[in-house]
Amino acid sequence: MNRIARKNQFSPDKKNIHGAVAVEMAILLIPLIVMAVGVAEFGRAIYQYNTLVKAVRDAGRLLSQHAPGSVNYATYTAEARCLAVHGNVNCSGAQLAPGLTAGMVTITSSTTLSSAGTTINLVEVGITGYRFDFVFNPLTFFGNSDTGITFGPIQTTMRQI
Repeated sequence: MNRIARKNQFSPDKKNIHGAVAVEMAILLIPLIVMAVGVAEFGRAIYQYNTLVKAVRDAGRLLSQHAPGSVNYATYTAEARCLAVHGNVNCSGAQLAPGLTAGMVTITSSTTLSSAGTTINLVEVGITGYRFDFVFNPLTFFGNSDTGITFGPIQTTMRQI
């Protein structure tokens, strides 16, 4: 066998190489897209969770500046609910997170005695039952048909004056 015949017998054709690369790319592209969408969706979930944590903290900070026995305390609790849901005290504008309602916001005040015998007023503001819905649920590829996740209770406790 001459040298040219041996070279053609074992060297792949450029058209066949390009076709193999296209097939390999198509096979790898599916999991890469699923991973990218999954990372984006979980990033969005973390962003909304962080928004709720900051909203609860702001509402707690508002109530910590007012004593629970004050005359306008009911007004302050209503403003704190608006602050937790809308980001302002007059309940205007869109919710900070989609699906967040004032009914999800809990506000409780308590009084305790310190070891020195002084009274300490505490206020606890929380959001319970918030459900985050995926736009593209990456978990459906693993057999999960649920379209979202429900966050656990998000709460803060602060000392009142």
